Amino acid sequence: MTALKKTKTTLHPNNKNREQYDLLALIKETPELEKYVKKNKDGEKTVDFSDPIAVKLLNKALLSHYYDVKFWKFPDTNLCPPIPGRADYIHHISDLLKESMRKGKTINCLDVGVGASCIYPIIGITEYNWNFIASEIDRKSVATAKKIISSNPNLKGKVDFRFQNDSTKIFEDIIKEEDTIEITICNPPFHASKKEALEGSRQKVRNLTGKYHKNPKLNFSGVSEELIYEGGEYQFIQNMIKESAKYANKCVWFSTLVSKKKNLHGIYINLKRLKVHQIKEIEIGTANKKSRIIAWTFMTKREQKYGKKTE
Repeated sequence: MTALKKTKTTLHPNNKNREQYDLLALIKETPELEKYVKKNKDGEKTVDFSDPIAVKLLNKALLSHYYDVKFWKFPDTNLCPPIPGRADYIHHISDLLKESMRKGKTINCLDVGVGASCIYPIIGITEYNWNFIASEIDRKSVATAKKIISSNPNLKGKVDFRFQNDSTKIFEDIIKEEDTIEITICNPPFHASKKEALEGSRQKVRNLTGKYHKNPKLNFSGVSEELIYEGGEYQFIQNMIKESAKYANKCVWFSTLVSKKKNLHGIYINLKRLKVHQIKEIEIGTANKKSRIIAWTFMTKREQKYGKKTE
């Protein structure tokens, strides 16, 4: 009798990563991963999630095995996204769009801060054939992400990269007059300072290893532009909400991840102050980390269906 694989029931039903990792298949895709596989306290084989190299190799193998993305290279200093969680964001947003948009509509998605890994376009294209506008404030990250897209035949021609010169702006200078956008997505900078980022890294490593490290390596890495913003996640999202009002007739839905639950109260106050037509809160996350998506629209149900305001 074949043993049943453990299922991560907190993940979206369409998520390819719901079942326990098939490490043999993943090692076949990325042989370098093998030396980072170890046994846990229950004697089961697992990956050393406290090691940033191991985490990066695991995610590289997942993309190759499940999404047919064979080239995925970016500097080790850049944020390495956890594929299951990023895929969940895309799947839940797809559900939201299916509820509000007419069937067969071509989806144009704006990824705010695409990053060097280009992860959201990769998943959105391979899973749903979406088109992407990808904004970014770091030129090196743009160049790296472009290389990923051009090096994978199943991704070519699906992403329009746009450089943001002003780090205080989010949609301004990115959304053009001729654009029609069904959804914006964003994984906002999490920390308000380097000190806060370091303490967050210490806590994460302590949770994974049970040990305290004064200067830990962040297991998912990340340069300062990706992790730190003055005012942190809360201020970034508040700035995004304020700017979204200017593009109420250019985009059907705006959305963002919200990692810190305490930020929700102020976010809801600001959205209601702008008199958005509809707000959606979607809980996502794995057994180890809970998060949520906040999505909002200025359009009525009828306007959402046709992708433009009629008033």
